[in-house]
Amino acid sequence: MFGSHGLYAYDLNGKLLWQQDLGILDAGWFYDPDYQWEYGSSPIIYKDMVIIQADVQKNSFIAAYNIKTGKLMWKTPREEIPGWSTPTVFEGKTRVELITNGTKAIRGYDPQTGKELWRLTPNSEITTPTPFVAHDLIYVTSGYRPIQPIYAIRLGSASGDITLKDGKDSSEAIAWSKPRGGPYMPTPLVYGDAFYTCSNQGVLTAYNAKTGERLYQERLGGKGGAFTSSPVASDGKIYLSSEDGDVFVVKAGPKYELLATNPVGEVMMATPAISDGLVIVRGINHLFAFGEAPGKATSTAKNR
Repeated sequence: MFGSHGLYAYDLNGKLLWQQDLGILDAGWFYDPDYQWEYGSSPIIYKDMVIIQADVQKNSFIAAYNIKTGKLMWKTPREEIPGWSTPTVFEGKTRVELITNGTKAIRGYDPQTGKELWRLTPNSEITTPTPFVAHDLIYVTSGYRPIQPIYAIRLGSASGDITLKDGKDSSEAIAWSKPRGGPYMPTPLVYGDAFYTCSNQGVLTAYNAKTGERLYQERLGGKGGAFTSSPVASDGKIYLSSEDGDVFVVKAGPKYELLATNPVGEVMMATPAISDGLVIVRGINHLFAFGEAPGKATSTAKNR
């Protein structure tokens, strides 16, 4: 998906199989269209469909295309202003839900038809974090002030307008919520029984993922920094990479414990990837892979 350049499908040898022209997808700032941040939502695959969320200046939509042919399967208009979040599909016990983050509303759809199932407000005017599922809850957040919500929505039962009544932080459809604390850019993380958010300023907050009870709130390394990438986790550790060039390693659990601060030496904005014992980090100039050298494992390397 290349925004206004369209949607493309290739085989593993690089042969173009099909392409779709989706028109001009103008994702500039709604207050001043001259600010061009470009389209940022990623396509997702569900069964025989590739699903696109296009929240833009005019004629926003969500649509599904056949993964083999590129033929449009369904398309649903959205009364949305520009946003940069990627949708999520979850197969629950009673139904499948396609979840989207959006300024006018957070919505759940039927991914087979594009029919809206439920919607939830209020939300931030700029939406970037991706919805995700853990513990049978849909977690949706945004962090553009003044509204910076965190919602934990129960799967499979929500219908219609599920907006909370004044003064309420939970309901039959919503397990728990917070009016403040949602991150602006980084997508949060659930690891074990904890829900972690990292602010753009490097404040790490942990909550009980099932109840919303706050466990701690700490500035990473005592100094924080600038954070765009999302946290990742493995082997009992949370990894957070900063624009200031540091990868912070925090012990997972109900208490804050900084295990290491690893300087990389250049700006990092992309989310780290973890695979085969490696932490892979893309900096502004280089791609790094960190791990134990074969036969040279040390206690320091294990801790980091």
